[in-house]
Amino acid sequence: MSWGPGDHDPGPPSPRRGTILAVPHDHVLRRLPDIDWTTWTPTDVATLVFVVRDGHVLLIRKKRGLGAGKINGPGGRLDPDETPLACAVREMQEELLATPVDPQPAGELSFQFVDGYGIHVHVFRAPDCLGTPTETPEATPLWARLDAIPYAEMWADDALWLPWLIEGRRFRGWFVFDGDRMLAHALTDDGPVSARARAPAP
Repeated sequence: MSWGPGDHDPGPPSPRRGTILAVPHDHVLRRLPDIDWTTWTPTDVATLVFVVRDGHVLLIRKKRGLGAGKINGPGGRLDPDETPLACAVREMQEELLATPVDPQPAGELSFQFVDGYGIHVHVFRAPDCLGTPTETPEATPLWARLDAIPYAEMWADDALWLPWLIEGRRFRGWFVFDGDRMLAHALTDDGPVSARARAPAP
């Protein structure tokens, strides 16, 4: 069943086949079980969209905001009363002056930072885009070969689920971060994927 902010998230799955689970033992109060995911509500809701075509994926080097300097997919925070799909299209248009073609939900990711910030991300995949991706004050576009994705310059979690997006597998992930450092994660390939969760009220 799909869920969104304010709904009850069942939380990370128990370890089983098809699930990646990692909880370092040396981080007291920084583990997935330390968070009540059934009542967890993110500070922000956001989107990412990845255009995958001709053996390449469209990425950006983010110039400002959360993750500035890192490589990621185009995306950003939902406006109030905006759907994730509308946000994914708008953010790509704003960041790259291009429009994703037929973006489809690929997965959902929940991030809790130890400083108290939390963000829930709807991830989309598109087979193409309209217009030429162009550098803006927000981002610099780059096409990466699927066999040469620059994971070393991306958030640590990307290397876990982006290969699944490329393979066409849906996913659901939960993560705990301390700044740029990933402390714990759980990832499953058959979690719920929803398309209409809305941003928290301002």
